[in-house]
Amino acid sequence: MQTVYNKLIKGINTYFKENSFKKAVIGLSGGIDSSLSAILTAKAIGNKNIYCILMPEKGLTSKASVEDAKNLCRLAKLKYTIIPINRFIQHYKELNWRQNSTANINTKSRIRANILYNYANTHNALVIGTSNKTEIMLGYFTKYGDGACDLEVIGYLYKTEVIKLAKFLKLPKNIIEKPPTAELFHGQTDEKELGATYKEIDSILKSKRIKGPLANKISKRIKSNEHKRKSIPIIKAK
Repeated sequence: MQTVYNKLIKGINTYFKENSFKKAVIGLSGGIDSSLSAILTAKAIGNKNIYCILMPEKGLTSKASVEDAKNLCRLAKLKYTIIPINRFIQHYKELNWRQNSTANINTKSRIRANILYNYANTHNALVIGTSNKTEIMLGYFTKYGDGACDLEVIGYLYKTEVIKLAKFLKLPKNIIEKPPTAELFHGQTDEKELGATYKEIDSILKSKRIKGPLANKISKRIKSNEHKRKSIPIIKAK
């Protein structure tokens, strides 16, 4: 994994220099993806130049997730702040229509993106994404939510490769071994929602097999989420 690590660090550093940015901001959840993304960015541009924002939802986000995120910041000497999003969510109850569960869940992710971009604009920083290649291929992210960023630093790595690199860099065991979850609703885990383990999914994505119930399910998910993976369509009138 040393070669992969070196190339990612060089790529991140080069991108910042070519675009004349020195600072970065990232939403840190205490999960493996955001933790690895934060560490890689810190190694590339210096830990004093990245700011971590923890955005828990009180009553839903586990205390363990917050503590894991805070612990990572302490270990890597990263600056951070904690901004619970409950009061921002509350304002959406004033809308004059009944919101369904999808709207409620996606709004949480988009609130977090708004906070990150508010900080980024204020401090001339780039927003660091936390999506891996598996999630990007599946469209398993919220459009303009956790999918909103200026740079995806682990977007080249499948989820199973993210785990390997995290182990190689000796990230805290708690972070590496916890079940992946966005904690958008009680009991939610990525693999339960996807209907398979990331190991099984990555195996299918890498081999591009399209036979069998799971492969068919993955293929349908990719097709239904295609609109997330492309730039905004423009209707031409030529």
